[in-house]
Amino acid sequence: MDFETWVDSQIREARERGEFDGLAGSGKPLPRDSGDWLANLVRREGGEARREMLPPQLRLRREVELLPERLAGVRVESEARAVVRELNERIDQWMRTGTGPVVVRFVDEEEALAGWVVARERVRAEEEAARERSRVVGAESVGFGARRRRWFRRG
Repeated sequence: MDFETWVDSQIREARERGEFDGLAGSGKPLPRDSGDWLANLVRREGGEARREMLPPQLRLRREVELLPERLAGVRVESEARAVVRELNERIDQWMRTGTGPVVVRFVDEEEALAGWVVARERVRAEEEAARERSRVVGAESVGFGARRRRWFRRG
């Protein structure tokens, strides 16, 4: 290519005018980056940035490890099954592209759901206990308020 672009002509003209002479750092190598930007990014973004930097197979393994916590927020069995199936589909996609040295195993749907059922029963029991405590506390406060109102009426 023999034609000169507008940018090239602007740079050439600036050199001819001497605008690049005597710049700080001219003729010296560029300083090596210590990687502080990466540390700052991870610190600023938190755990999400760390997960995104992982290779796909390690990211999938991490998701398999965190699956019980993810399922804890699901209230319906069909949604829990959908979460497990979606994860297994992504594992299947990754395995079809050619696996690396890290093995990612499929999640046994029935085993995951058995754990989910146990955790769900525990959550339901805790919610029921909390409702019962609030009923008892509510009944006590109503009784206290009723006595207090009667006292004010008499006097």
